[in-house]
Amino acid sequence: MKKVAIIGGLRIPFVKSFKEYNHISNQEMLTTCLNALVDRFQLSGKRLGEVALGALLNRSTEWNFARECVLGTKLDPHTPAYNLQRACGTSLDATIQLGLRIACGQIDTGISGGSDTNSDIPLQFQQQLAWKLVALRSAKTLGERLKVLASIRFKDLTPVYPSIVEPRTGMSMGQHTEKMVKEWGITRDAQDALAYRSHMNAAKAYADGFFNDLVIEYKGVKKDTIIRADTTPEKLAALKPAFDFSGNGTLTAGNSTLYTDGASALLLASEEHAQQQNWPVLAHLVDAETAAVDYVNGEGLLMAPTYAVARMLKRNHLKLQDFDVYEIHEAFCGQVLSTLKAWEDAAYCKKLGWDTPLGSIDRSKLNTKGGSVAIGHPFAATGTRILAQTAKILQERGSGRALVSICTAGGMGVVAILER
Repeated sequence: MKKVAIIGGLRIPFVKSFKEYNHISNQEMLTTCLNALVDRFQLSGKRLGEVALGALLNRSTEWNFARECVLGTKLDPHTPAYNLQRACGTSLDATIQLGLRIACGQIDTGISGGSDTNSDIPLQFQQQLAWKLVALRSAKTLGERLKVLASIRFKDLTPVYPSIVEPRTGMSMGQHTEKMVKEWGITRDAQDALAYRSHMNAAKAYADGFFNDLVIEYKGVKKDTIIRADTTPEKLAALKPAFDFSGNGTLTAGNSTLYTDGASALLLASEEHAQQQNWPVLAHLVDAETAAVDYVNGEGLLMAPTYAVARMLKRNHLKLQDFDVYEIHEAFCGQVLSTLKAWEDAAYCKKLGWDTPLGSIDRSKLNTKGGSVAIGHPFAATGTRILAQTAKILQERGSGRALVSICTAGGMGVVAILER
């Protein structure tokens, strides 16, 4: 098996939805990231082995989204591309798939990535209206057309807005996380403290120039706009609950991710090809795992990474403490803290196949350059954002091992190990 090298990643600034990127499509944002990678690594006119991209909030007409993005770049048009989607783990999963193909020698290079926007949202109308419009188009006579038109009711014109609600439970991700934090005894103070640290770490990383070669200017925006260098524990504590209004809610807009627009992309190659091209190798993708939980029957919706990490550690003969860097996606601070507490629980870890608790991690190694609560979370873009960020951290360290963990809608999790 060949070693899978992470060469570099680029993204546009992540911004709060309905602001700077209003009416800009996923395709436009992601194509910008791809072209930036092409320029950075002199890929113009080159044919890559494969490009794997995804977005959650896509129109039905964008069925060949990834290929259209590639055709909008300066890559050789003979470069193939395909779509994939695993909710918030989309671009991490894209990277894993390409990594496997590189490892077994099918391809030498690949680009993974993702994009999402709430500011160019694909609205739908009621299914009844869709059926009637299809019938209208198929009508042969004026009488048939008038009959279909007469059947259209005002309620048929009501738009259907996309929402992050689990179809099996009718509950939002935030509502599910409220159940998790109550189960695990996670306090509001602990969630706010993690959110505060996320913002402080991200603000310091920008001040130190860490993001200078990871984030490109786009539409006049030069840096992520959600990071709040001036936030305080007091400001976070003053925010009202956003999901549970019973008086017992602890999740707020401050300790949860906000609706975000953005895109990111990552260049991968085999070790040999990277050497031939004189490309820097930031880190290597070593292993990965996916998992799912039975959230419909009571398990925590966002707890699947606990299973995935446990299996991946066992396969690699590692302990949870054998990492220098931990990058855990902050869908909600409560979800991160529930995961960490579960790994410390002996009874829970027996369900994961361990005779003893996985144990605690050194919190000073967690999301050291800021997490999703501060930086933002354009769903399909988060995976390659985290991977590029983590690979650079390892490159600056000179050596080390990193654990990447992302929870997703549908009760799934995607995790990976990076090393340098």
